[in-house]
Amino acid sequence: MGLALKDSAYHTYADYLQWTENNYELIDGEAYFIAPAPSLEHQDVAGEIFRQIANALVGKKCRVFMAPVDVRLPKTNEPDEQTDTVVQPDVLVVCDTNKLDRRGVRGAPDWVLEVLSPATASHDQIKKNATFISDMVCVNIG
Repeated sequence: MGLALKDSAYHTYADYLQWTENNYELIDGEAYFIAPAPSLEHQDVAGEIFRQIANALVGKKCRVFMAPVDVRLPKTNEPDEQTDTVVQPDVLVVCDTNKLDRRGVRGAPDWVLEVLSPATASHDQIKKNATFISDMVCVNIG
């Protein structure tokens, strides 16, 4: 089952920044509704993975983040406002600090993990996974 679309319009990060609710991810200009709060089981799994990675990265240049954090994935050198893909992976690692700014991450993270639930599994494994340079790690809780 896929996630619901906001509408049939093409959207960019400029549109995304204007929305009063931030319960969407953009993939190739399509705005997909994401649940505002994951289950406690989802949070337990994502939190434990985040904790273990954060512990492993102490003293290293790489940083680990946990959703919600915007990851903007421009197709080329397009400005943020024209970028049409913005996702919020559950856990991500970024080693190139040049990708970090006040808005989140610009460019593909070095490592991405999604905690899968029945409601989001197909979206995460098919639509969202296709946006990253390499495959993301998926943990199935449902």
